Amino acid sequence: MSVESEELKKRARTFAVAVLRLVDKLPQTIGAQVVGRQLARSATSVSSNYVAACSARSRAEFIAKLCIVNEESDESVNWLEIIALVPYLPGSEVDGHKREAIELRAIFGRSLGTARRHAEGDSR
Repeated sequence: MSVESEELKKRARTFAVAVLRLVDKLPQTIGAQVVGRQLARSATSVSSNYVAACSARSRAEFIAKLCIVNEESDESVNWLEIIALVPYLPGSEVDGHKREAIELRAIFGRSLGTARRHAEGDSR
């Protein structure tokens, strides 16, 4: 695996841990707990599915896992926006996590596009 992939694994894991810490700060209301669980699932899925993508046995499997990573990072952005909108936490506590989720979504989206282009080149 490349140095960039290892760094991205670390970045995704750091994001997941930071989000779990944020979720622990949410109020003990039904709404906040529902949103918190969804955010915890999506953020940890970014990390675990990227690790799985890096261990893929084929380009098709890599692309499929990377699709999940991209979707889960997008979902994380959504849940973080909801937390800020309600607001369950002050925006100052959410903004950095939201920025990171947006950056990860952009990185994984570009990676997915590149992988798909390479896959198309293989089939020609």
